[in-house]
Amino acid sequence: MFDKNVVPSYARFDLVLERGEGSYVWDIDGGRYLDLAGGIAVCSLGHAHPEITEALTGQSLKLIHVSNLYYNELQGRLAKRIVDLIAPGGVFFCNSGAEANEGLFKLARKFGHDEGRHEIITAFESFHGRTLAGIAATGQEKVKKGFEPPVAGFKHVAFNDLEAMRRATTPQTAVIFLEPSLGVSGSTTATADLLLVLRKLCGERNLLLLLDELQAGHFGTGKF
Repeated sequence: MFDKNVVPSYARFDLVLERGEGSYVWDIDGGRYLDLAGGIAVCSLGHAHPEITEALTGQSLKLIHVSNLYYNELQGRLAKRIVDLIAPGGVFFCNSGAEANEGLFKLARKFGHDEGRHEIITAFESFHGRTLAGIAATGQEKVKKGFEPPVAGFKHVAFNDLEAMRRATTPQTAVIFLEPSLGVSGSTTATADLLLVLRKLCGERNLLLLLDELQAGHFGTGKF
């Protein structure tokens, strides 16, 4: 039934999961597995967490959804919590990692528009989503095949290579865009020195430094 009715956009393991508890999941045949993926880094508190269940149940008795045409208290409270933890600014809420990155690509275009700057420097072996701009930003050829021509404006350099990034900047460059920790091509992390020097370089050249932290993320590594 699944294979007949669902578009085969993913290669799936031959496993039908039915329920979970904490760090474990069970399939329909009763087999138990240790979940080391966490729903690709989204179930950080595990499955069937009682506090999440309580919050979802309580909210479902009030409002399921309101659009962005209206205010709601919880969104404002969450935004304040995030801003207090990071830095002064604002929070843009969206539905997926790909949509978050699309927001950053639009920010990059808006930032450099008046000066004719649109170029975004990113890294080989990166992964930034499956939208057309996301695969153009991604530094892996295998995700691009069949979707040409690519969205223009992306330039790729070696990860963790400061000099390559420095050389890649041109008068058309608006943004350096990186994953601090490569999430799809292996566990490779940017050095703290690289990020600090890039922050300084971007300041000197009036560039934005944008970070895709969907894998490493704040709290995703276990600490803020």
